[in-house]
Amino acid sequence: MLFAATLAGCSKPAEKVEDIRPVRVIKLASNDIDVNAEFSGEVRARVESRLGFRVGGKIVARKVDVGTLVKHGQVLMQLDPQDLKLSQAQALAGLRAAETNRDLAKAELQRYQELRSKSFVSQAVLDAKESTYKAAQANVDASQAGYRGQSNQAGYAALVSDVDGVVTSVDAEVGQVVTPGTPVVRVAKSGEKEIVIGLPEDKVETLRRVQDVQVRLWADPKKLVAGKIREISPVADPATRTYTVKVSIPDSLAEAKLGMTAVVQFASKTATPQIKVPLTALFYEKSTTSVWVVEGGAVKLVPVSIAGAAGNELVLGSGVKAGQTVVTAGVNLLKPGQKVKILGEDLPVAAGAAK
Repeated sequence: MLFAATLAGCSKPAEKVEDIRPVRVIKLASNDIDVNAEFSGEVRARVESRLGFRVGGKIVARKVDVGTLVKHGQVLMQLDPQDLKLSQAQALAGLRAAETNRDLAKAELQRYQELRSKSFVSQAVLDAKESTYKAAQANVDASQAGYRGQSNQAGYAALVSDVDGVVTSVDAEVGQVVTPGTPVVRVAKSGEKEIVIGLPEDKVETLRRVQDVQVRLWADPKKLVAGKIREISPVADPATRTYTVKVSIPDSLAEAKLGMTAVVQFASKTATPQIKVPLTALFYEKSTTSVWVVEGGAVKLVPVSIAGAAGNELVLGSGVKAGQTVVTAGVNLLKPGQKVKILGEDLPVAAGAAK
């Protein structure tokens, strides 16, 4: 028992392990970049028409394929014209009959005018013949209009391109019966092109105000040209939940072909340099907003003022300066003078590009 007590008295006390907290940090940067983002999109024609027949019928010929260059007035598809030609012949026969009745009424009116001049018939009889002639002439006019309409219908059996361009889609084949107006061919008009991209809902309002828009092709990433936002869809795409944006590109980007991949860059600057931090860097205590600044492996609490918001980040008005290291994760577990271990240093917030 005495030996055990002696050993216990000689044992060394356990060493106290220093509490070191692992944290993530960023190094503050001050610059005038307010928005710096880029989005991928597709080169499309500004005007793309979905063409369909004005009359219904069975398709008997397809003259083009996807990628075919077409000229104004070129035939794209053909319907079976037999029924339309029969209707045209029927209208022509009706016109000939109306003209015959008109000619007969005109000759009879002339005879009665001569009889009236000799007082052989009354004025009432002559008036009746004039009315018959006018009715016959009106019937001729109606028949002529009907014949012209049927002639047009027969001409509509051929679907022709109304612009110079390229076929981008064929949506019907030979043998298919289509109704009037059903789109069967899509033609992209030659000339102006644009880039179509999709913006997430949290970026739409921010990027709407950006004036500095640059476009580059994936096939030629070194060439940048100025673009211009032409249209922003007011409704999100039901599949992607993004808002479609169309960016016009100049004719100088002649190498842009339909369907090519392109990147649209948005950039804007503030009047004065700003320092931004993520929301997770802020520490709130007794109505005071602060950040933890790392110096010499330990942290200290520095009060800051908030100058505004920039998306998911906050702009700091005072309290810190560029080059300082600020904790971005674990702020609620720290205390002044706390030793910390940096897990990984993130990129400066102000210079990060929103993808």
